[in-house]
Amino acid sequence: MNENLFTSFTTPTMMGIPIVMLIIMFPCMLFPSPNRLINNRLISVQQWLVQLISKQMLTIHNTKGQTWSLMLVALILFIGSTNLLGLLPHSFTPTTQLSMNLGMAIPLWAGAVLLGFRYKMKMSLAHFLPQGTPLPLIPMLIIIETISLFIQPLALAVRLTANITAGHLLIHLIGGATLALMNISMTTAFITFIILILLTILEFAVALIQAYVFTLLVSLYLHDNT
Repeated sequence: MNENLFTSFTTPTMMGIPIVMLIIMFPCMLFPSPNRLINNRLISVQQWLVQLISKQMLTIHNTKGQTWSLMLVALILFIGSTNLLGLLPHSFTPTTQLSMNLGMAIPLWAGAVLLGFRYKMKMSLAHFLPQGTPLPLIPMLIIIETISLFIQPLALAVRLTANITAGHLLIHLIGGATLALMNISMTTAFITFIILILLTILEFAVALIQAYVFTLLVSLYLHDNT
């Protein structure tokens, strides 16, 4: 049993050294690279998945935006595989850490915004003041639009952290309730066990959906600035 609900979200250490970097690099080992002329089924599925993601993400982009295709594909595969690995028993999910998610969101958002100021200076500045704004509302609108711009990476990180953390907490709570009810009522324990299985299936979908949403929002920020 864990000491508290949030024990599974603490960064694991080995000999006092955090091993989160090794855990973050582990999903890369799950994607094999082709080393022969004929691909096997796993590599064929991987290539199909990459092509599908590229088609979905890059249809709205121009030539400058399409140069980010490798980064977008790598981002969704990394977040998705990390979220799925976190559903294994006795595992650690790095995407439950707000610091890590901010570390991904802030550089990606800042890169997209800087590209916008470089290639679309007038359009980027026009977002701060919509056309036809009454004169007395100009200072307030500029402040609001500036805040909304700087809150975008925080929203990206908090959305991913909250969804993954909430799902893991629900699984932990229902799993603990199932074990406790086994000594009281097997019928009730069986019902909660069915709920636990359904919730686990839902969490598999949430893990992939949140990776897609995170990458899609980064792609939309990039589209607005290229």
